[in-house]
Amino acid sequence: MRTDHTSTGLPRSETIEELFAALESPLLSYALRLAGDRSLAEDIVQEAFMKLHAHFAEVRQPGPWLYRTAHNLALNHLRTSDRIVPLDHGDDDGAPHVEISDPQPLPDEQIARWEGIGLVRLSLESLDERSRELIRLKFHENLSYKEMSARTGLTAGHVGYLLHYAIKAVGDELAKNGVVR
Repeated sequence: MRTDHTSTGLPRSETIEELFAALESPLLSYALRLAGDRSLAEDIVQEAFMKLHAHFAEVRQPGPWLYRTAHNLALNHLRTSDRIVPLDHGDDDGAPHVEISDPQPLPDEQIARWEGIGLVRLSLESLDERSRELIRLKFHENLSYKEMSARTGLTAGHVGYLLHYAIKAVGDELAKNGVVR
């Protein structure tokens, strides 16, 4: 691993993945302070990392480079958004015009939801049969630990222990795949 130190105090990571793991959260906080909008800040951080990925071999200090890139992207967005003037949607009588939006999620939101559901199912399939059964009893049948204990022959404490670790394993798998943080 290279040992050049960036102004963030972190050693230069060998991979962009290690750099992402180390700097994504602080960079997101920085972009949020600049942009004032979480979604926009996430877009800025994503774009900064995409630009770094394209130029990774040439960038000597990726930490400061990422912060400068995020800063510039936020400023560019603020400049362009200042030029956008909202249209007045008022009626002739001065009352605002109300549009009813479609309650259905956007196609990309629906696809992301389906992908998340698919990853949850895959995570559940990676569990052993007993853990899957406990999760089914808890979340599909809404049974208490005592009821689950009577049905499985395990003690209520053991049910709680197994269920805890099964849920933790699913959560870890989902975090590894970027579904949850």
